[in-house]
Amino acid sequence: MTTIRLTMAQALVRFLDAQYVSVDGEEIKFVQGVMGIFGHGNVTGIGEALEYSPGSLTLIQGKNEQGMVHAAAAFAKQKNRLQIYACTSSIGPGALNMVTAAGTATVNRIPVLLLPGDNFASRQPDPVLQQLEVASDYTVSATDAFKPVSKYWDRIVRPEQLMPAALQAMRVLTDPAETGAVTLAMPQDVQAEAYDYPEAFFSKRIHYIDRRPPAEGAVQRAAELLKGKKKPLIIAGGGVLYASAVSELQDLAETYGIPVAETQAGKSVLPWNHPLNVGGVGVTGTLAANLLAKQADVIIGVGTRYSDFTTSSKSAFADDVQFININVSPLDSAKWGGAALTGDAKLGLKQLAEALEASGYQTAYGDHEVADLKKTWDAEVDRLYALEHEQGLAQTHALGVIQNAIDPSSVIVCAAGSLPGDLHRLWRPAEPKTYHMEYGFSCMGYEVSGAFGAALATAGEREVYAIVGDGSYFMLHSELITSLQEGVKITILLFDNHGFQCIHNLQRGHGSEGFGNEFRYRDKASGRLTGSYMPIDFAAHARSLGAKAYKANSAEELKAALLQAKQETVTTLIEIPVVPGTNTAGYESWWNVGVPEVSVSNKVLDAHVDMKQRIRAARMI
Repeated sequence: MTTIRLTMAQALVRFLDAQYVSVDGEEIKFVQGVMGIFGHGNVTGIGEALEYSPGSLTLIQGKNEQGMVHAAAAFAKQKNRLQIYACTSSIGPGALNMVTAAGTATVNRIPVLLLPGDNFASRQPDPVLQQLEVASDYTVSATDAFKPVSKYWDRIVRPEQLMPAALQAMRVLTDPAETGAVTLAMPQDVQAEAYDYPEAFFSKRIHYIDRRPPAEGAVQRAAELLKGKKKPLIIAGGGVLYASAVSELQDLAETYGIPVAETQAGKSVLPWNHPLNVGGVGVTGTLAANLLAKQADVIIGVGTRYSDFTTSSKSAFADDVQFININVSPLDSAKWGGAALTGDAKLGLKQLAEALEASGYQTAYGDHEVADLKKTWDAEVDRLYALEHEQGLAQTHALGVIQNAIDPSSVIVCAAGSLPGDLHRLWRPAEPKTYHMEYGFSCMGYEVSGAFGAALATAGEREVYAIVGDGSYFMLHSELITSLQEGVKITILLFDNHGFQCIHNLQRGHGSEGFGNEFRYRDKASGRLTGSYMPIDFAAHARSLGAKAYKANSAEELKAALLQAKQETVTTLIEIPVVPGTNTAGYESWWNVGVPEVSVSNKVLDAHVDMKQRIRAARMI
């Protein structure tokens, strides 16, 4: 057996460079590079390997460990999970900074490979700088925090352990049902230890992502269930896009006259103006979709995990509604006690359509029922997009200006605050994969990092816009620097509404007067944060980092800034002051957030009574 003597880190880099996936006969290089921030836990290990023997892997220097993992996840999401970047950090705080982003990737079923440094396996210098010492269990380190947010976790304490660990990591990363964050904890001394690795370990390895057809019996049961229903509604989730099942979903909908509602991850599966696309569903859904959801007698969920936002905390549907779930994940296909078509969405949709063909099935929607609901909602969007406000620029008006100014092929990226709700309801995607929303974790700080990752994925073929609130921008915007460093242009549309107004609105909607969520100075008399708003010049801050920047106080200024931003060749920020509270809400939806039973506020007590009534009307399972 031919062997090659390499350090564990050198062997890992060489192995990753040889990994490919194959889908529908197309072979794709899986690992594009490594995003990293070096410290004493990885600089002399994987850092040395990437410096002297990177192969074709590119190193992208992160500026914040959480940010770079968000960027890697966004890259993989935009690539339909067929290409990834690995991410490496030092031990201790560097590693722990990646945990939040690991959870974000796992919740959203997005593959990311995390390579945090770890304590010395030999324990010779214990406690090493940044080491976490647990007196009751000395095997515990900071990297153990990745266990609950990883789909696969391993600690490589001997160099030869890399081989089974790396193969297991690839198994999970390329599994459409089980993918998410994969963590290989790497003690810093072991990274530098050498071993005679079999040459075969570094051979080109192709991971075949074969489409898994649902069982024939499951398809027949679903078809029989559907044939007895008159008002089905399709809920399209992100799995439709990841499975490249857009045409199959459209064929099923058009052939049998079934309206399509979209989750945050599924939005853009159909053009907004398709006659059967009724828009977002659930807490942040459209009036059209939510009314159809309430009267539906069967829900066909495709590639959705049925989050509480999609189901309006299980209040969106009638008590007797039944479910057909097409999902590659058994966890998701079994939800709501539905008829489970566990398998690939592309094949599942095609097989279900074929099973229905012989029956001559059609829905019982009136001739203009869906069209009239859609027409009414389109008029509401037009109204909100044009909404004037005496105090300044309304948030919905700003979105309308942006919608009309940017190219339909552009990608918008968002994640948290009130903007995801407005975008889910109002945004009008014309093409698939132009709506990039991280709403599984709704992780503040994803937006700028995610836009950088999406721009890496689109490779300059599309403009990429981060739509972000000021609160989320403050959380994390460090990869703006990386975009400048890499020459990867993104445009940041920063909505300044003076704080965490989404949660401020949530407070006031449940009895509070509003507390601790606006960016105000502390009032000396009351001792609370009720003073004047803090004046923050976001445009000046962006310019100081090297970006181009503009400020738009009106619709006209915003139009001009957007046109100018298109001409810029580097990352650009547009600061957009908007009037707090001018976002959308309601439209036949409800979200259970838990309201106190005991309070000195009568408004809170009233809100609690309302919550209990709504819970009684919602489903428990």
